Amino acid sequence: MKQSASAPAPDENPSSDGRLPGTDAAGSTNPQREVALDPRLLARLVCPVTKGPLEYDRQHNRLLSPQARLAYPVRDGIPLMLPEEATPY
Repeated sequence: MKQSASAPAPDENPSSDGRLPGTDAAGSTNPQREVALDPRLLARLVCPVTKGPLEYDRQHNRLLSPQARLAYPVRDGIPLMLPEEATPY
């Protein structure tokens, strides 16, 4: 059965005011909003540059690659693992 365009997908839970999680009143996402990173995901991720392990920096909501000295941002719980998104730390 086809869902109407206004109904959220089954895995999306709108808030009491009808907004999807991680969106503001205008419906856009807030990149500064911290969403917990699943530890199972962190255990499987590696730095795309060095293929070494990553550490989660909860205070700045980013993944750190100690070998490359690069920080990968995490936005809405999704790590951005592209080298061009990384910043030196």
